[in-house]
Amino acid sequence: MACALAVAFAAAPASAETGGAMEVRSFDLAQAMPFTGTPGGPGMPPVTGFSPSTILNPNGLPPAGPGERDPHTVLPQPPAGKAAVGVSARFGEKEGLIPRGLVWRVFADKAEASGAYPLVAEAVEPAPVFFLSPGGYVLHVSYGLASSARKIIVGANSRREQLVIQAGAVKLQSDVNDKPIPAQKVAFDIFEGSFLQGKTSTRPFFRGANSGQLVVLPSGTYHVVSTYGEGNAVIQADLNVQPGKLTDAVIHHRAAEITLKLVQGVGGTALPDTQWSVLTPGGDTIKEATGAFPVFVLAEGEYAVIARHDGKTYTKEFVVESGKDTEVEVQMNAQAAPKSAQPSFDGTSGEVPAGEMNLNDTE
Repeated sequence: MACALAVAFAAAPASAETGGAMEVRSFDLAQAMPFTGTPGGPGMPPVTGFSPSTILNPNGLPPAGPGERDPHTVLPQPPAGKAAVGVSARFGEKEGLIPRGLVWRVFADKAEASGAYPLVAEAVEPAPVFFLSPGGYVLHVSYGLASSARKIIVGANSRREQLVIQAGAVKLQSDVNDKPIPAQKVAFDIFEGSFLQGKTSTRPFFRGANSGQLVVLPSGTYHVVSTYGEGNAVIQADLNVQPGKLTDAVIHHRAAEITLKLVQGVGGTALPDTQWSVLTPGGDTIKEATGAFPVFVLAEGEYAVIARHDGKTYTKEFVVESGKDTEVEVQMNAQAAPKSAQPSFDGTSGEVPAGEMNLNDTE
C-alpha cells in the first residue's frame, strides 16, 4: 500500500537550480507540515484505529536538528513482567528526528505455521513507547515509501531504540511557458535510477503521482516521466532525493493543445464520425481518434493530420508552437486525397492537393 502525503509549507528554499527541462528547489522536509493521508508501507497491513488527526499529532515532536536530545530520556514504568521500549527515527545518522508521519509496527521474530510473522503492536506516533514481554522481535518503521527494520531482543530492562530512515520527498508540477498545467491534465511516473546515465528501472517505483502531491521516497537518484495530456508531450528528467529534504521540481513542457475539425468550408460545422490520425514527419502514427472535436496535446514541431469521412481521405500538415493552443480546421472544399496518400511535408499530399486549413489561436 503506497502512502501518498499532501503538504503545505512556507519555508524559504534551501537551494535552487534551473536548467534544461526542470527547475528544482530543496526544502527541509521536517518543516513541510502537516502530513495527511493513509499511513503505511508497501505490502504492510493497514493501521487499526487510524484517523487523520492521529498522524497530524499536533502535540508531537517539533521539527528539530541533529543536536536535539533523545525523546526517551526518561521511560515510563512498565507493567509487571514487561519492559518499556522507547522508539524514534531520524532522517540520517547526522540528521534530525522525524517529527511525524511515521508508522511503527512490532512483529514477533518467529513465524507462525502459515509463514506470517505475528503483529504484536503498532503506533502512528513519532516516538511511541511499547511495553513488551521478554523475547525476540522485529521493529519496523515506515515513512511514506521508505522504511527501516531492526531485530531486537527484549530482556527485563527497559531500553531505547532509534532507527534511521534515509528518506526525502518530492513534489512535482509541470508548466508550459511558465504557465502551470492544470493538475488533472498531467501525471508523473517515478523510476529508480538515472535516465541520463542509462541506469534506470523499467518498472515505476511510484506510478501516477498527481501534480502537487508529496511523495516520500528512500533517498537516492530517480528518473521522472511527466506526461501532459493525450499525445506525445512527455518530458523525462533526473532528480536527487536527499535525506530530510523536500525536492520541489517544476518540469517545463514545450507543447500545446490541438483541437481537430473537419469542415465543409471556413468556419463550418465540424463533421461527426470522422476518423483522425496524427502523424510525425516520418509517417509514424502518434495518436488516433474518432469524433468531431478530438483534442490532443502535442510537443512543439511539425505534424500531419489524416481525416477520413464518408469514404474520402483528407490530409494536411501543421506546426505546433509551445503554449499556443490551436484549432486545426481541415476543409473539404478542395479535392480529397486518395486513401493511400501520405503527407509529404513539401506542400502536397500524394498526387493531389489536400484541403485547406486555418489555424485559429484559442488563447
